[in-house]
Amino acid sequence: MGRDRLAALRAQRQGAAPDTGQGAYEMQPPAANETGNGAATDALSVFYAETAAIQEAIQQFDANVTRIADLHSRALNALDETATQANTAQLNSLSDETRQLSNGLANRIQSLERPSGAGQDAQIRKNRIDFVRTKFMATLQRYQDVERQYRQQYRQRVERQFKIVKPDATPDEVAAVVNDDDQAGGGQIFAQALTSSTRYGDSRAAYREVQDRHQDLRRIEQTLGELGQLFNDMATLLGEQEEKIDAIETQAAGVAHDTEGGLQHTEVAVKHARSARRKRWYCFFLTIVIILAAVGIGVGVYFSQHKTTSTG
Repeated sequence: MGRDRLAALRAQRQGAAPDTGQGAYEMQPPAANETGNGAATDALSVFYAETAAIQEAIQQFDANVTRIADLHSRALNALDETATQANTAQLNSLSDETRQLSNGLANRIQSLERPSGAGQDAQIRKNRIDFVRTKFMATLQRYQDVERQYRQQYRQRVERQFKIVKPDATPDEVAAVVNDDDQAGGGQIFAQALTSSTRYGDSRAAYREVQDRHQDLRRIEQTLGELGQLFNDMATLLGEQEEKIDAIETQAAGVAHDTEGGLQHTEVAVKHARSARRKRWYCFFLTIVIILAAVGIGVGVYFSQHKTTSTG
């Protein structure tokens, strides 16, 4: 009977059929009108869901970085032009996908950075945001390291290919070709070396690879610039967020201090009011005593005079 009544009561409160088991009911979040903090609980639940989704996206971002490193390695070890073109197409596609993913992550983390007041919930939010931001910045740093590593290897590959064409190249000529520096005549130097090379077939193959590597290097430089900007933006955002949080905590401390001061003033006022009431009661009783004493003296004088008159 007790369980039937409990089930009926639950059904009446939910506007549904009587409950046939406890599991489903107990897993439901409390309603806002019953707990008074349902809105805050829902907001925190949404926040947890978003940070979990961001962590999954960061894992995908990190996996993309690993695949990009693998494609760079394949590009350096490709043995024919067909494999090189296929690998380059995959690398360009994955780099574009990773760029969009990293930009989206930065925007989502930035959306989480809005100050949410003070208290325990605010500290929970801050800790979670710090965690996902740190993971994201670590992956950004790893991506930068991968691109720098393969930029150096691509440069070394260009240098080796140029020396196939011109074994006696000077350091300045090598630097001009490696850096693809038109002002220093890098293209012209390579063209002249081709005309004077006795290894025409190898020289033409080396020239085509150097052109491909220059495209790879330009893409790497662009990626490094974008990653550096993202990293700086996140670092700047971190500093601004810490300043906002400090300001909120300072304001909260000030409010607490003012509240405490107000309570102290209230207590002093209450004490003064009580003291004033006591003094008024003292004055009232003193007045009564004086009046009674005066009446007593008057009555005594009256009867004394009346007795003297009667005796005479």
